[in-house]
Amino acid sequence: MTVAVFTVSLLGAMALGMPIAFALLVCAVALMVMQGQIDATILSQKLIEGADSFPLLAIPFFMLAGELMNAGGISKRIVTFALTWVGHVRGGLGLVAIFAAVVMAAISGSAAADAAAIGTLLIPMMRQAGYNVPRSAGLIAAGGVIAPVIPPSIGLIVFGVIANVSIGKLFLAGIFPGLMMGAALVLTWLWVARKDKVAILPKQGWGLRLKAGVDGIWALVMPLGIIGGLKFGIFTPTEAGVAACVYAFVVGAFVYRELPLRQLYPLLVAAARSTAVVVFLIAAALVSAWLITLSDVPGQVSAMLEPFMGNKILLMFVIMAIVVIVGTALDFAPTLMILTPVLMPVIKQAGIDPVYFGVLFIMNNAIGLITPPVGIVLNVICGVAKIPMSDLMKGLWPFLWAEIAVLFLLVLFPDLVLIPLKWLS
Repeated sequence: MTVAVFTVSLLGAMALGMPIAFALLVCAVALMVMQGQIDATILSQKLIEGADSFPLLAIPFFMLAGELMNAGGISKRIVTFALTWVGHVRGGLGLVAIFAAVVMAAISGSAAADAAAIGTLLIPMMRQAGYNVPRSAGLIAAGGVIAPVIPPSIGLIVFGVIANVSIGKLFLAGIFPGLMMGAALVLTWLWVARKDKVAILPKQGWGLRLKAGVDGIWALVMPLGIIGGLKFGIFTPTEAGVAACVYAFVVGAFVYRELPLRQLYPLLVAAARSTAVVVFLIAAALVSAWLITLSDVPGQVSAMLEPFMGNKILLMFVIMAIVVIVGTALDFAPTLMILTPVLMPVIKQAGIDPVYFGVLFIMNNAIGLITPPVGIVLNVICGVAKIPMSDLMKGLWPFLWAEIAVLFLLVLFPDLVLIPLKWLS
């Protein structure tokens, strides 16, 4: 009965067009009514407590870092560097897109922002060179969803706060799975684009390559500094966000000189707006999570999954399959907010490492960003490439299946996530 009240109230509020944060609060009120303890004071207190978290401070800083990176010329130089090295090989522009996606993922952590930045720079070039535009756009969309997996990932920060899991460990554990997604895209792209008759860019000399490397060195060392600082304990994830902001601002304003000070205010406003949405979502999710725990919804879900509890791999297969299906109907944030408090007690009861689960759960939610009909990255790329959704989906399928294959490969071989964490810890 409790699961039914939780599901009906949540989906009913969303069906009425309520934003997900308010739908979560409606769900919390419904659970309070069911328990016969309606108290607006407790509700407001829990809402404030949900936003009162030091790790959440990392979110506005990483969002601002992404804005500064795109406005300050860092994104452009990453693409230019890759072009000078692999732009001349067959399918080279696709390889440039993947390289740029991986490097930018290690800076901003935002799938939509990364996909938009790379698409704006590369899709016109790929169209002019004769590449299949839907396939090229599909590759860039699939590359964009690497961002929530590789640190510094906003998704991993949110999961760590809600699930009470070490964000530092989540960051380190996300590196190898994110690189695996990139490698899968490289292999898939080389296979599907092998017969395309496209104009090949002229091979650049070592002088131009060296010039692009020197010009882009400030952009390329940024992710190394963030990840290295976390690994060696120089700063916490929140402090890493501050360092990323300062670095992106200094490089954009004083090194590349493409970030005028008058542009800083609108960038701050954009980052603040995005942060307000995310933090309010998290606060509402933690209110509903508290009531979900009091109502024993996780216990009832555990009972439903009881037949699979004896086999960790089978249980993970079932959970990941459920999340894939949910991801086709819900966006990244709602899926993360709703399912994390429900599934974490099940994961702990089954003895599954919460860091391992968190990385795969975020990867699964990231893939949901490119599954129709509500994937936000799909809509962003459709706008950038100026193609209909139906055409984009035709080009996307090989890359979507490649990333799903990586997800379930990691379900079969958990050590691929956990062993690199032990090496880097």
